[in-house]
Amino acid sequence: MSKTIKCIIVDDEAIAREIIATHVAKINNIEVVAQCKNAVEAFNCISNTAVDLVFLDIHMPKKSGFDLLDELGTVTEVVFTTAYNQYAVQAFEVHAIDYLLKPFTAERVALAVDRVESKMKDEE
Repeated sequence: MSKTIKCIIVDDEAIAREIIATHVAKINNIEVVAQCKNAVEAFNCISNTAVDLVFLDIHMPKKSGFDLLDELGTVTEVVFTTAYNQYAVQAFEVHAIDYLLKPFTAERVALAVDRVESKMKDEE
């Protein structure tokens, strides 16, 4: 049996958080342990909670998703969830495992989770 992937969702838009959570709920072996509406909340959550995956928006008030990653230093797996395609190269430069452009489907979220799961198995 595979390890359950613990994830958090970080997005300033409540509807975006809910869409991701709904898609994730359809996937086995993944659990949403927190939802954060900004980078400050996410920093505190990630610093105090063991997570395997962060679904991370880029554009948020005050601090971006990239700012959050800079503050955290080493972080778990990251899947960017954004409406902006111009940050894809930068996302992969910070070792994102995937980059989802809004609006995305449940199947696309499942593919991103599969990538995380495969990487975790490779690292065992």
